[in-house]
Amino acid sequence: MTSPFPTPKSGILDITPYVGGKASLDGQDKVVKLSSNETPLGSSPKAKEAFGTLSEKLHLYPDGGSQELIHTIAKIHDLPADRLICGNGSDEILSLIANAYCGPGDEVLYSEHGFLVYELSALANGATPVKAPEKNLTTDVDALLASVTEKTKILFLANPNNPTGTYISADEVRRLHAGLRSDILLVLDAAYAEYVTKSDYEAGVALVAETENVIMTRTFSKIYGLSALRIGWAYGSEAVIDVLHRIRGPFNVNAAAQVAGVAAVRDQDFVKEAVAHNEKWIPILTQSLRGMGLKIPDSVGNFIMMDFGDTGKSASDADAYLASKGYILRSIASYGLPTCLRMSVGTDEDNRAVIDHLREFLES
Repeated sequence: MTSPFPTPKSGILDITPYVGGKASLDGQDKVVKLSSNETPLGSSPKAKEAFGTLSEKLHLYPDGGSQELIHTIAKIHDLPADRLICGNGSDEILSLIANAYCGPGDEVLYSEHGFLVYELSALANGATPVKAPEKNLTTDVDALLASVTEKTKILFLANPNNPTGTYISADEVRRLHAGLRSDILLVLDAAYAEYVTKSDYEAGVALVAETENVIMTRTFSKIYGLSALRIGWAYGSEAVIDVLHRIRGPFNVNAAAQVAGVAAVRDQDFVKEAVAHNEKWIPILTQSLRGMGLKIPDSVGNFIMMDFGDTGKSASDADAYLASKGYILRSIASYGLPTCLRMSVGTDEDNRAVIDHLREFLES
């Protein structure tokens, strides 16, 4: 029987729309947003200056292939430009991958507390999302491999993972890849790679260079501080990148994003400053909050996850208390972690304030 109204593809109505971190609080004019893993250092002054040059060119289309941005990324990271693609944030690239490589009857695999966009991308294309259990809030390679079936088409791996902040070593990533069929696309989502200083970590560049079924995605939204402009990029095999170029929008990265992105990626001194700030505060936040009885996984990103499960207090009450003081953290119940909050590393002043307010809350 014909439907009396237009109906979407199978899976779309099963999607719960993604909701980002709060940015405002009712009744409060001054708030500190620590809910979206944004850098507290803002953007590179060089990127801001480049952004301002576009005011007289708003009537012109951007470069459809983002060629200057691609070649600048290629030079900074010593990568072949013909194996790169830019997108409207790495979210767009993740969605393009799902659009290109999965459909009804297929399965998309990811870790239990992986980024919510993986599930959304699978459902939007009629595929079945499959979660593999984690071990100690960390990706479990054996559990992922045990979850692979003949229907698996894509495996998304957030490394480091959001919202837990944990990671697996380069050797473990290679072990994961070695256990996959050659027709399964392994997607290494390395949005927080620039923050990781561990010697056993790799973003995925070497593995992509050696294989045909691995692609690494990156973003300008985190350490580069260009979240508002939505810039992402990916490095993959020539065949995979060719497919993604065929289905992306013809002008998917706007001109302002391109010029600011070029300036930002060239300003590696700014990146080093952001890494140093993060390296200073992650251990301070972790040790301070653990001292209050909160469980804090070791994080290598620009955020920490705090678990209130053993404190006799709830995450939702902690969230409300901090909000009453003007501080917005992120509830991550939608990730299957109802007793937890996630906090972005903020400025020196804001980090100290959150520590003090949480101590007040837990002692009240």
